[in-house]
Amino acid sequence: MFGRRSPEVPPTQPEETAAAPGQGKGRPTPTRKEAEAARKQSLKVPKDPKEARKAARERDKQARAASRAALVAGDERALPARDRGPVRGYTRDFVDSRFTFAEYFIFIALLVLLLGLLPNPRLQSVVSFVWFALIILVAFDTAYILWRLNRALRQRFPEKAARKGALLYGTLRTLQLRRFRLPPPRVKRGQQPPEPSGR
Repeated sequence: MFGRRSPEVPPTQPEETAAAPGQGKGRPTPTRKEAEAARKQSLKVPKDPKEARKAARERDKQARAASRAALVAGDERALPARDRGPVRGYTRDFVDSRFTFAEYFIFIALLVLLLGLLPNPRLQSVVSFVWFALIILVAFDTAYILWRLNRALRQRFPEKAARKGALLYGTLRTLQLRRFRLPPPRVKRGQQPPEPSGR
């Protein structure tokens, strides 16, 4: 009962827990706080909130610039989700290969609006007739293109799920002036759209 007490063994320090090869990682597991600090250090996030927000805006700006450059270049791998895939690619080629009245609708509408402001009753009646005729022409032309596009898509992409949203995508494409379309056109007017690959 009153025998000699065994000497106390000092606690092992974390640095001394290195295990032999093949017996673990040989270092203490970092705490959550330490891991978060290491992640922030790797991202080089400033500690000052104002500087951190500025750095985040700069990263977002660079990401948008890279996405814009890929969109202008037409790089399929870097396109946004709405422009990616063989269905969207064929839709763009189909619309770009045709002349559409809808792409000039804004400019003609602006001209008609300016002519309608002139104080001439006879001219205003003519402008009104031209305006309604233009609307009917654009509607008929767009409907005809979409009808042909839908038929072509059904032949090349039988699955209905694959064609989802393609007609709306094509409609928006027809309303854009050709030189400002993104991704840029790959085919010339009158050229047959190439057959899609990777269906």
